[in-house]
Amino acid sequence: MKVAGFTFIRNAVQNDYPIVEAITSILPICDEFVVAVGNSDDGTLELIQGIPSEKIRIIETVWDESAREGGRVFALETDKAYQAISPNTDWAFYIQGDECVHEKDLPVILQAMQNNANDPNVEGLLFHYKHFYGSYNFIADSRRWYRREIRVVKFDKDVHSYKDAQGFRKAGQKIHAKLIDASIYHYGWVKPPTGLNNKVRNFHQFYHDDAWLDRHMPENFTFDLGNAERLTRFEGTHPQVAQKRIESMQWPFQFDPVALRKRMSLRRKILQQIEDWTGWRIGEYCNYKMI
Repeated sequence: MKVAGFTFIRNAVQNDYPIVEAITSILPICDEFVVAVGNSDDGTLELIQGIPSEKIRIIETVWDESAREGGRVFALETDKAYQAISPNTDWAFYIQGDECVHEKDLPVILQAMQNNANDPNVEGLLFHYKHFYGSYNFIADSRRWYRREIRVVKFDKDVHSYKDAQGFRKAGQKIHAKLIDASIYHYGWVKPPTGLNNKVRNFHQFYHDDAWLDRHMPENFTFDLGNAERLTRFEGTHPQVAQKRIESMQWPFQFDPVALRKRMSLRRKILQQIEDWTGWRIGEYCNYKMI
């Protein structure tokens, strides 16, 4: 059984993406790892070249700046990496530049690949998500944040990244995926206050044109915690590959849980309470078919 990891990245140094941690978190169970490194304004290429592993294969790409609407360029770059995977691959493991996998979950993932390798009904593996927010000590935990997503697919030429690269489609159809007991640790929203300002503006530049950015997010734009809705303290451990970053990048983080809750509409509060009681997320959008 051959496993290939793949990802895309651009301006990782400038935007402080934990891309090295992302790659090395799943590298132990990959036979090769394709990284599509976009045209960057910093030392991103050198950063990836500095990862000491012969498994890594870099392809240099140029981002299509005209494909900004809806984050389409992210999917295009994901597909470039996917298409460069060796054709004799069985499973393709996707990870984004702000995600990590805990080492305790690697045996679980590998076992799930082995168990489902010959099952034609299973086209992908579905992961739980931990969305860290503002600090490595808190998780955004509300209906606003997706709970699960596909990160491993059976390698097939008909598989493509979907919309803004959150998930995948096979021949235009949702992938049939099995939920496994493993999590993606999503660190994209772990930034100091000024870093969140830059992150949000940089993020939206790949979804909207310059006129929209100037109108809604001028250079003096200040981000608040409104999209968090609810934060809960994280009681577990982080992936070992992220420990050095976490220890060196902690900062004071304060928020008012009452104020956050007040920003939720009555309808969202009711739906959230139902989910808390039953585990049922009413009206949940699923970018897959769970089997």
